Amino acid sequence: MGKLLPIIFLILGVAIGGGAGIFLKPEEVPCEGEECEELAAAAAAAAEEEAAEIEEPSYIAMKAQFVVPVIENELVKSLVVMSISLEVAPAETEYVFSREPKLRDTFLQVMFDHAHVGGFDGAFTESGRLSVLRVALLEAAHTVVGKRVSDILITDIVRQEI
Repeated sequence: MGKLLPIIFLILGVAIGGGAGIFLKPEEVPCEGEECEELAAAAAAAAEEEAAEIEEPSYIAMKAQFVVPVIENELVKSLVVMSISLEVAPAETEYVFSREPKLRDTFLQVMFDHAHVGGFDGAFTESGRLSVLRVALLEAAHTVVGKRVSDILITDIVRQEI
């Protein structure tokens, strides 16, 4: 009897749960004419908007690394080598690729300025320092290609002392 009791409770619980589900099922309310069309249009628009928001970004890796000299007392103290990728909407990749030479030039200028103010000295990989560089690079990208670039990813960075 002790082994049979849990099975009885299981069957009883499933029966009560199924009955409650059938009894509490909401009624379907049919719609007619223009009301149905408006609801269908609104649902389609909401689904389309949600799909646009969910669209995964594309990532464009800049073709070559960036090499930035770090100068101290009129001498090259070290070289910083960086690889950068850009986050863009999938529809914008071709446009951004076509502007890569201008982007490289602008990014190099930003990196030279960053090196000049000491951004690559000491603990240059500290998140605060890299955040400043990312923001400056993103602003530079916006001047070249507009808001098509949504983020800058520093994929590799190394400093070689000379």
